[in-house]
Amino acid sequence: MDNKKFVMDAVDRHRDLIVDVSDQIFGFAETGFHEFKTAKLYEQVLKEQGFDVQMDIDGMPTAFKAVYGKGHPVIAFLAEYDALPELSQKGGCTERVPVEGENPDGHGCGHNLLGAGTFAAALAAKEYLKESGKEGTVILFGCPSEEKGNSKTLMARDGVFDGVDVAFTWHPADLNVVVTASTLANVSVFFRFKGVTSHAAAAPDKGRSALDAAELMSVGVNYLREHIISDARVHYAYRDVGGIAPNVVQGHSCVHYFVRAPKSYQVQEILKRVIDVAEGAAKMTGTEMSYELYAGLSDFIPNHVVSEVLQDAFDEIGAPVYDDKDYELARKFFYDSYSEDEVEAKKAAMKKRYGAAAEVLFEKPIHSSIIPLRWDLPIQYGSSDVGDASYVMPTAWLSTATATIGTPSHTWQMTAHGTTEMAHKAMLRAGEVLALAATKFIDDPSLAEKAKEELKEETGGKYECPIPKEIGPRLDE
Repeated sequence: MDNKKFVMDAVDRHRDLIVDVSDQIFGFAETGFHEFKTAKLYEQVLKEQGFDVQMDIDGMPTAFKAVYGKGHPVIAFLAEYDALPELSQKGGCTERVPVEGENPDGHGCGHNLLGAGTFAAALAAKEYLKESGKEGTVILFGCPSEEKGNSKTLMARDGVFDGVDVAFTWHPADLNVVVTASTLANVSVFFRFKGVTSHAAAAPDKGRSALDAAELMSVGVNYLREHIISDARVHYAYRDVGGIAPNVVQGHSCVHYFVRAPKSYQVQEILKRVIDVAEGAAKMTGTEMSYELYAGLSDFIPNHVVSEVLQDAFDEIGAPVYDDKDYELARKFFYDSYSEDEVEAKKAAMKKRYGAAAEVLFEKPIHSSIIPLRWDLPIQYGSSDVGDASYVMPTAWLSTATATIGTPSHTWQMTAHGTTEMAHKAMLRAGEVLALAATKFIDDPSLAEKAKEELKEETGGKYECPIPKEIGPRLDE
């Protein structure tokens, strides 16, 4: 069997369904743990396509597990589908035009495409199992709330991924590349200070300012930055300043911290020092301090075996193919959606990265080639709960160019690309590549054993979840 032709034909047969799923979810634009319409749609279409679907996985009503086949290798695809707050935007529109209606949210990270692309891969891999008669299991995991709730972290902690041999995912972007760079581990922590209110002029000696404590903590952490590893990141936002009256000593305050570092153990080391600073601030002000771990996730461990198979599949199938209409729209996004200064800054960055080839991209600003596999890339200074998945099962992911080159995620411009033909083409290509990679593991199960051996060597067979067992999904936030 010609696996390439098979999976491309399989995705093409379901093209209208896959695109419709993506576009419907774009319209739903539901934020983390509130993806109820989205989850219902996936349940419906997956059952129609012959999958055994379990909903409400791991205490998350919008999480699901859709299974087809039996035996090994067990191949998982990881779907995301949550939107971002305040990024409502009309699809295909190159100026800022929110969608009409009451919903202010939008798919500024392209997760409508992400989920539908993994759905495409699962469909094609399922049909390959059926047609070939070979043993194996295909699972599509629905992973809600990637942006705020870290569902994969909870699923990894609670054993939802146990038994999976290899896992694949992808992400919409402005490049065609298999991701081999690690990401930053992360914890999200709320620090709360309790003081004593008093009249700030008549009886200041009676007061103990919780706001002073929060500010002293911020000063202390800012001094701490000099003495932590350079790849670490610590940032914060005030969530409660204790009121609006200057003549009342503030009796309560809250500050929200993120601590990021290349490895999870480094995050934990830095967090202990941040807690020490908070305790010191409380002592200096005579207040009480408490803290709450809100969320956390681990660094991504790129698996060489799975990534190399995925790269082979990508090279075999090729980059997405765009036409003149796609390039025309891309030019409008590139030049009309940004100020002149922003356009010039993008051009300068592209010249630095691509050299003389950047001139071609200024005219046709869609990345239409495939970046070769590299293992010497610097850390990506973002975070993803795919990292936790990669600690418990060999994982690889890729990106395809669903958006004009230079389009940053978490922007209205990224949202606007979400229903365009260029995005649909790149989404379908991602599904084809993931499915072809899956067939290679089905044909040669020894690849999965090699991938698992590599992961065990990397982690020692251990995974320490950054979220304690007593903390569940924050469904109401």
